Amino acid sequence: MTLFDETTTHHSDSATAVATETEPTATETTSTEQSLTDQNVTQQDQAPVATAGAEQTPQAPNSAPAADDKHAGEDFASALENFTTETEEAVGEDRVIKGTVLKLTATHVVVDIGTKSEGMLPISEVLDHEGKPKVKPGDEIEVMREKGQTEEGYVNLSHQKAARIHAWEEIEKAHHEKRPVKATVIERTKGGLTVDILGARAFLPGSQVDLRPIRNLDGMKGQTLEVTVIKVNKKRGNIVVSRKELLEGEQNEKRSKTLEHLEEGSILTGVVKNLTEYGAFVDLGGLDGLLHITDMSWGRLTHPRDLVNVGDQIQVKVLKYDKEKQRVSLGFKQLTPDPWLDAEHRYPVGAHVSGRVISVTDYGAFVELEQGIEGLVHVSEMTWSKRMKHPSKLVNVGDQVECVVLNVNPGERRISLGMRQLAENPWDALHDKYPVGMTVEGRVRNLTDFGAFIEIEDGIDGLVHVSNLSWTKRVKHPSEVLKKGDRVKAVVLAIEPDKRRLSLGVKQLQPDVWETFFAAHHVGDVIHGKVLRVAAFGAFVEIAEGVEGLCHKSEAVDGNGQPLHLEPGVEHDFKIIKMSPEDKKVGLSIRTVGEEASRSEVEAYKQPVSSTSSTIGELISWKRASNENN
Repeated sequence: MTLFDETTTHHSDSATAVATETEPTATETTSTEQSLTDQNVTQQDQAPVATAGAEQTPQAPNSAPAADDKHAGEDFASALENFTTETEEAVGEDRVIKGTVLKLTATHVVVDIGTKSEGMLPISEVLDHEGKPKVKPGDEIEVMREKGQTEEGYVNLSHQKAARIHAWEEIEKAHHEKRPVKATVIERTKGGLTVDILGARAFLPGSQVDLRPIRNLDGMKGQTLEVTVIKVNKKRGNIVVSRKELLEGEQNEKRSKTLEHLEEGSILTGVVKNLTEYGAFVDLGGLDGLLHITDMSWGRLTHPRDLVNVGDQIQVKVLKYDKEKQRVSLGFKQLTPDPWLDAEHRYPVGAHVSGRVISVTDYGAFVELEQGIEGLVHVSEMTWSKRMKHPSKLVNVGDQVECVVLNVNPGERRISLGMRQLAENPWDALHDKYPVGMTVEGRVRNLTDFGAFIEIEDGIDGLVHVSNLSWTKRVKHPSEVLKKGDRVKAVVLAIEPDKRRLSLGVKQLQPDVWETFFAAHHVGDVIHGKVLRVAAFGAFVEIAEGVEGLCHKSEAVDGNGQPLHLEPGVEHDFKIIKMSPEDKKVGLSIRTVGEEASRSEVEAYKQPVSSTSSTIGELISWKRASNENN
């Protein structure tokens, strides 16, 4: 009895210990316990028989108990082996089991799965999108057993496989029903993204992430997206999903609704999707329209981002719709009245206005009076001075300036502005300040082919024409008399304030040699002169310092009527036959000088002959001698 009790106790304790350690399923536990119970019952049934037989038949007292003990040991070993096999099958590769996290290492997670050996799974299978573990020691986790063991004797486990098994039914159902599911982006992988669906890992190709390629896939980590399952391979455990299909479906649905009420002139609300240098693309709801930069504002824009940004929700007006090409042209400024329609009334000529300088060019500055209304201040209307080389010397972009409206042309959308009109015009008071005939002094600022500009005060320049530089010298270029920077005196000759012209003269400071000549000489006077220049029509003769006369070739003949050959530098007697003080011209003649001599001879012949007078023969001889000398 003692042997039976010990054996029974041993079997009972061992079975209980193994069952507690492995936590088999209810069916397995019941089957095992029933097997052990049947064995114990068999042993208990056999034991009394053996004992009774021994009491009744004392022959071979030790043979029967030994055989029973051996048979009982074999039955227990068989039962224990069967139980162990069934327990190992319970944690087989095809079943999901629950375990308890014992600890986390840098590379693995150690899990107690209720077997003789603990299990281990890669820590990468329990990391979130930020790379942090989603479990901690003590947490319950579902795993599946992998083939083989680690070198340390740990059972290879997989949490991802268990998650796939758990989520597989829902994923397959969503795939067949073409129903979207939620997926969380875990990490970027080669060619796309790894996402989590109900604990199972799936692949989202980069081409299926959005309607358009996304360059920065790393920025999508942690985002939860709605996707459709496009491929399932249960045997390999592969799941492929797409977000693009959902977006295309939504876009087509939105486009259908948008097209129902899309027509030219309609006002829609859209979202700015993209900006370019020439405009903005606006999503109207499944259909994109182009908002050109010229249709954004009545005013001037350098770039669309000056008015809108990506993501902005704006109202736009449909300007043109091409149904065949599905192209839509949009306008934003058309939602407000054209400010130029009544610009002529709001900005009358002569009105004082203020605005902001938005552009500076070589020829002037553009001033924004209000959104959509710009005016040009021409460089000539910026200051009364003529010396300003560039408008940037006076104004810069962003400056607030005061102006006067000079002209308005709504048809051409132009307004001419002036800035100098706000200051006193120095030319208006020039007559009083510098009357004609007054001597002024200034600095030679510039030399040109036709004269020299002399600055007599800031912004006031006078012109000394080349003809007013000298009475006596024929000046071809002002540089012969003046040079830039010289300070000179001049006489005010004329003032034209409306044209901003001031005429000056330098030679007027000296006596006029022409006036002196005309006062001292008359027509008929014979004067001595020197040929200066010869032309085809005659010769120019210097008859006084700074005074020239012209001897026409018809007047350059001798007493016999023969033409005389005049050369520069040759001196002759000339008779003044014409004078024009207004034109400063003097006509000369050699021919009439001889005629005047003959007339003198005749007059002398008519005089009474005195004792001292010459005879007619003497006069004739003198005449002949005179001709021979000539």
